[in-house]
Amino acid sequence: MKRRHFIKTTSASALFLGAPTFGHAVFSSKPRKHITILHTNDVHSHIDPFESDAGKKANKGGVARRAAVINKIREENPNTLLFDAGDIFQGTPYFNFYGGALELKLMSLMKYDAGTIGNHEFDNGIEGLLAPLHHAKFDLVNSNYDFSNTVMNGHTKPYKIFEKEGVKIGVFGLGVQLEGLVIKSAYKETVYIDPLEIAQDMSKLLKHEKQCDLVICLSHLGYEYTKTNQISDVKIAKNTQDIDLIIGGHTHTFLEKPTEIENAVGKTVLVNQVGCHGLYLGRVDFYLEESQKNTGEPLSI
Repeated sequence: MKRRHFIKTTSASALFLGAPTFGHAVFSSKPRKHITILHTNDVHSHIDPFESDAGKKANKGGVARRAAVINKIREENPNTLLFDAGDIFQGTPYFNFYGGALELKLMSLMKYDAGTIGNHEFDNGIEGLLAPLHHAKFDLVNSNYDFSNTVMNGHTKPYKIFEKEGVKIGVFGLGVQLEGLVIKSAYKETVYIDPLEIAQDMSKLLKHEKQCDLVICLSHLGYEYTKTNQISDVKIAKNTQDIDLIIGGHTHTFLEKPTEIENAVGKTVLVNQVGCHGLYLGRVDFYLEESQKNTGEPLSI
C-alpha cells in the first residue's frame, strides 16, 4: 500500500451526556479513509458514576455511560480503536474487593483493543497484576519493562498492529520509572529501560519495517514536568520522528484538545490525555488519503 499523507482532526469527548466536544476537521475532494481512536487513562477503578454530592463531578462518569458513547461512535465509524493508557487499578473499593478482575472484565465487554501498564497496576504486587489478567480479552502492550525474570514474563507484548480498511496502525507502550514510585517488593525484578531509546526504536520499526500508516504510543510517563528532567510525553514527542499520536496518562492532565508538537524532523505529533476517573473519553480522528495536497477549514465535531 502506498504511503498515505494523513489529515488529523481532534476532539476530547465527555462521557456524560450534553458535554461539549472540541476539534477541527479538514476536508478534501479526494477519497479518504477515516480512523477513529478512542482512549481513556487513569480510570482508577471508577466503575460507577460519582455520587450526587461530588460537586462538579456529581452524577458524571461511570462505565455504563462510557460504553454507550463508545458503541454509538463505533456505529458511526466501524474503523474505530479503543485504548487505555494505564492506572486501570486502585481508587475505589471495587479494586480492594476484586483485585482488578472487575475492571478487566468490564473493559473486555467494552472491547478495548489494547492498554498499557501504569504504576498502580503493581499495587497488589506483580503477582497481583498477573492474577486477574486472564479476564482481559485485550493485550497489554509495554516496550520498556523487561519482565524476563518475573511472573509477568510473556504476558505483555512490545507492540501490536491493527488493520482497519487497509490502514495499518502500530501501537506500542511505555511505562513510568518504578523505582522511587513503587516499592521494590511489588515490581521485584522488573527492569526499566530508557523510554526515549525504546520509543525511537519501536516507532522506527513500526513505521518503516512494518510499514504502519499510523504509529501510536500508549504512555504512562506523564504529560510534562516543569521542575525536573523526568522523561514525559512532550519530550518523547519532541525527540522522536515516527510517532503520530501519544496517548498519555499518569499526571491526570486534562486537555481540551490534543497538543500539537513539532518532532525531531519538523513533523506534527499529537499528544492527548483526558484527566482521570473515567470522566472523559478521548477521541482523535485521522483522515488518510493518497493526495499530498490538503485543503479545508475547521469544523467543530
